[in-house]
Parts: sequence; C-alpha cells; structure tokens
Amino acid sequence: MSTAQIVLVALVAGGGLWVLHKVGRWLTQLLEALAAIAVVFVTLWLIVKGVLWAGRQVVKHWRTSVSTAVAAAWCYLLGWPSLAITAAVIGLGLLGWWQLGRDSFEPWAGRHLRAWWLRWVLYARKMPGWLRACGLTVADRDPGVHVQVNPFRRSAVQPKVKPGAGRTPRVVGVRSGGSWDEVRVRLVPGQTPEDFDLAARSLAVARGVARCQVRELGPDLVSIDFQRHDRLASVVPCQHLGNLTWVRGEHVDFRRVWSGRSEYGTDWFQAIEGSHTLVAGSTGAGKNSFTWAPIISLAPAIRDGLVRVSGIDPKGMELAYGRRVFHRYASTSKDALALLDDLIDGMTARKEQFSTHKRVVPISREFPLELVEFDEIGALVRYVGDRKTREAIVERVALLTTQGRALGYSVRGYVQEPTKDTVPVRELFPRRICLRVASKSHVSMVLGEHAYDRGAWANRIGEHEPGIGYLFGEGIREPLRVRSAWVPDHVIKDLEHFVHSPASPPLAIPVQGGPFAAPVPALQPIGGQA
Repeated sequence: MSTAQIVLVALVAGGGLWVLHKVGRWLTQLLEALAAIAVVFVTLWLIVKGVLWAGRQVVKHWRTSVSTAVAAAWCYLLGWPSLAITAAVIGLGLLGWWQLGRDSFEPWAGRHLRAWWLRWVLYARKMPGWLRACGLTVADRDPGVHVQVNPFRRSAVQPKVKPGAGRTPRVVGVRSGGSWDEVRVRLVPGQTPEDFDLAARSLAVARGVARCQVRELGPDLVSIDFQRHDRLASVVPCQHLGNLTWVRGEHVDFRRVWSGRSEYGTDWFQAIEGSHTLVAGSTGAGKNSFTWAPIISLAPAIRDGLVRVSGIDPKGMELAYGRRVFHRYASTSKDALALLDDLIDGMTARKEQFSTHKRVVPISREFPLELVEFDEIGALVRYVGDRKTREAIVERVALLTTQGRALGYSVRGYVQEPTKDTVPVRELFPRRICLRVASKSHVSMVLGEHAYDRGAWANRIGEHEPGIGYLFGEGIREPLRVRSAWVPDHVIKDLEHFVHSPASPPLAIPVQGGPFAAPVPALQPIGGQA
C-alpha cells in the first residue's frame, strides 16, 4: 500500500470518527432531554396518583380523616394538653352514659364505637389470615404452565403457584349490634358468594363463635355475620291471653302472626294465611310449641269466628289436650280422611262461588280461615292404616296444599322423619322449619339443597334447646334461626275457655305485641338491636 493510500484511509477513518462523535453527542443530549421529560411526567403522574389515592382514602375513611384533621388542628392552635383533657372528659361522659342509660347508649353511641374498634383492632388485622386459612384466597398462577386435563380421568395437572402470591378479599366495613358483628367483605375476581357459604363453619371456628352467617349483598360483596351472644338461650314466653281479651278478631293480621323470637333479638312473625308450613324435628325438639304459639296469637280471631282450626292427631295426645279449641278433630286414619274430605268439600264450594269474580277469597265469618294442624303427618301417610286410606290422605293433603292457598286454607304439618318416602308431599309446603334433627342430611331434606352450607346447622341444636329451629323459604335468602314461644299446659286450658267465652267490648287495635306487651289495652311489641 502506498503512502497516498495510507493517508486517504486515515482521513476517511478520522472523518468517520468525527461523525460518530457528533452523532454520539447529539444522541446524548437527546437522551438527557428525554430523561428529563420522563422524570417530569413520572413525577407528575406519581403526584396525581398520590393525590387521587389520598382523596379516595379521605372519602372512604372520612371519620378517621376528619378526626385526624381536627386533632392536628387542635394541637396546633390550642396545644395537646387541652386536647387530652377534652378527650378524657368525653371518655368519662361516655362511660357514665353507658352505666346510667345503656338502653339509649347502645343505639346512639355504643354500636358505632364498638364497630370502629372491632374493625381496626380485630377484623382488619385478623380477617385476611382467617380467609387464607379457610382457603378463601385467589392465588396468582404461573402463566408459563398450562392445565392439562385427561378426558378419561378427573385428575389434572394444576399450574404452579408463585410462593407468597395471591389476592385476599378486603374488609370494607363493619357493623356491630348487641349480639352480631356484620363484616362486609369485597370479593376478588374468581370468587363467588357460594365459596364463603362452604367456609361458614370454619370462619365461625376461626372467630371463636358458635354461629356464622354469610349473606350476599351484591355480586362481589358479602356480609360475614358473627354471633357474639345467643339471644335464644332463654325460653320465650307466649302471649298473655289477658292482653288479647279486648282485641277484635278483624284486627288480627293473619300474614304477621307473632310466634316467638329470632336470633337477632327481634319478634318473629309468620304468615298463616296464604302459606303452608312443614315443621320437622326429632322427638323432644319442641314441635308442640310451634303448634300452639301462633294459635295463642290467633285466639281473638278464633273466638270471633274468623279462624277455624282443625286438628289431626294420630297419637291422640298433643292436640287432644286442647280439644275444645278445634272445630274439627281426628285421631284415626278413617276420621282424618273424613275430616279432610269435609275440608275439600268446603274448598270446592268456595271455588265455585268465587272463581269468576275473585282471585283470593276474603276472610270473613262466613268464609273463615281454615287452619289445619296435622301432627305426625308421616304416621298417617306412611305407617298407620291400610294402603288405600294412606293414599287417599296423601291425595287430600296434596289438593289442600296446591289449591287451598287462595281459598283461605292453610295446612301446617309436623313430622319426625323428613324423608321423601315418609312425606311424599314434602315439596308442596313452601315454608319449612327444621328443628333439631339427628343427621346433617335431614337438614337438606327439609330446607333444601345447600341449606346447611348457608348456616342452617339444625343437627347441632342441643337437646336442652327445645323450640329452636331454622326457617327457610318464601323469599328468605338465608336460613333464619328462631325460637318459638313456649305454651304451658295451663295456658292451653285457658285458651279453651278464651275461644268459647263471649267477646269483650272491642278496641280497634291490631295484635302486634309479644309476650312482654304492656297490660290491656295497649299491646307493645318486644324486640331489640341485632
């Protein structure tokens, strides 16, 4: 290579290096400008995001935010000693209010303070751990691993779970009453309210309570209710007949008949008109109280001829003690069939008279509400009597339960063994009540599928808790635990005298009160905070 060629190559290389140097400096300046712009935009984005997050927190936790702002302003303007003195005075005032006026303190201040304390001290800290322990989290899966399912086998290769990864439902609010805590939880994608139904028993154990109820509030919101105190631990007295002496039968609401108390401490009313009820429970579970408690509340209407009670009593014991209360009474299979035939004839007559101009027969003295109390219904439709008589009884009961609702006929059946073979017309009773039963499967037979998962733990009712049961059906989304009022023997005898005595000068007041209602003439309902 000649000298000229070497010089030319050197010039070309030097020119290339100079160009590269200029391009590099330009790229450096460009990258510095872009980095500065990115820093500005990222900073602004973080500021905006922080402001939005703070705003959401202030709106979401406005009580805490307002309290913190007031405390900070107080300390800045007046100093912390005055704030401490004021807080001590308010605390002593609330303590005195709690000691001297608990009835007013609980609804106005107690439940709010307790809910705030339980949320931040107990549920916000421990609920995520409880949910993880009960399997109520959604794990983040490794996207690189796919599920392989063998169509001939039920097993599958599950994707790997990242260690420590997963999403947990969030506590969004807590309400606290006298006996229940309601913890509202927001579900994460991939969960359903039914997942929480299956874990209700585990959640109760985690909280250390005897009962837990899961209620669906929305598609992604459930309320996990924990029972702190049992409002049904004590016996519920029945209505005082003396309080009903001055009540007119026309003012008895047949769709809201007082029958006892619910697990929330409120009065329990049940519909007698327009409904049929099946009560199932083992021997000694308290079916007798479910029979007599609503009849006591209906006493003025029975006395005034607006309600006629018919009793079918295969044992000849439970209903026979109040025989004079019943307009019709049967203790044998043949007498029961004759009684049902008489009811069918009356129902047919009403149908012919009202079918063209009435959809529902109005209750009156001429067309009273026909209430049928069928004790031990399984005995007459399964065990007692010949086969033809049993089949005829089943047919009559089916007619009454399918056609009698609008015609003023109501059937209330009681059974110990709730299997389909024992009670073939079980599905024709829209309202079901399950008392203490021996098997978990009996709960589903009475209350329907998944009733146990939703909290109807009837097989866990103790033998020392007669009259307690779970109610399900006719618009009730979650099982309701109730305790029927206890009716002593002497009250049944007083009831016989009551329904056959002449009516006292009437007062236009409806029957609303429970057993603790004030003496006549006023009837005040019982009840309390949940």
